[in-house]
Amino acid sequence: MTLATPCVTFHRMIDTAPLPARADRSGLGSLPIRAMRHCDAVASASGFGWHLHAPMDFRLLWDGAQIWWHCDGLEDWLPLGAAQFPHFAERFDAVAPEASRGYAPPFLTALQEPGVVQMWTGLAARTAPGWSLLLRPLANVPRHPAYEPYEGLVEADHWFGPLFTNLRLTRTGTPIEFRRAEPLLQAQPVPQMAYSEPVLGGAAMSPALEAMGPADWADYHRSIVVPNQAPDHRPGGYAAEARRRRRGACPHRAMAGTAD
Repeated sequence: MTLATPCVTFHRMIDTAPLPARADRSGLGSLPIRAMRHCDAVASASGFGWHLHAPMDFRLLWDGAQIWWHCDGLEDWLPLGAAQFPHFAERFDAVAPEASRGYAPPFLTALQEPGVVQMWTGLAARTAPGWSLLLRPLANVPRHPAYEPYEGLVEADHWFGPLFTNLRLTRTGTPIEFRRAEPLLQAQPVPQMAYSEPVLGGAAMSPALEAMGPADWADYHRSIVVPNQAPDHRPGGYAAEARRRRRGACPHRAMAGTAD
């Protein structure tokens, strides 16, 4: 089923920026086959959201004090303060209304924290009312040894602007390659209610094993004991049940927050 109103609309502002692609359940092929077949929790997390890319190939170098950057077309490495995407300022001003000209977003910005760079994906986004975008590292994909993306929640239902990420460089003295063809981030839709104070502050706690009630033990028996006692028990029961539930779910009701 498709939704009448998209949860999110991505706007490409830099022409060379790859459009977001659905995140794949294989973790870009890095998940073991056994995890793909039998661990729906891992596969679902890997496929939750969209992969975002850098809008061009470029390189960063941190010497411990100054961050330098380089891309094809530059003869030398340049110290990074704030850098525009090549030729984008002119392209922006040629299209933008007069009141917005001169306000093209920077592509790279060295922040005041040591070794931290803000990078623009070349995209903007607008979410449906009550929804946010979580920008985070790729789910279940091995992290790059030279940098770590920060996570951030953007309430893009009322704030419309460029989708940035902050990168913490973790290696000095060696150029760090960023390639346009390789996904860099994962964007995930999150209902704002999910991280509201009533929800997060209202979590119930069961302090000990003895506090589990009859319903808890009955569900534990159904989920864990019964499958393991079955003569033909095979792994992957949770994954199969999760797939059945997804096939029977109605995304329109989930989006609208209604119930039967």
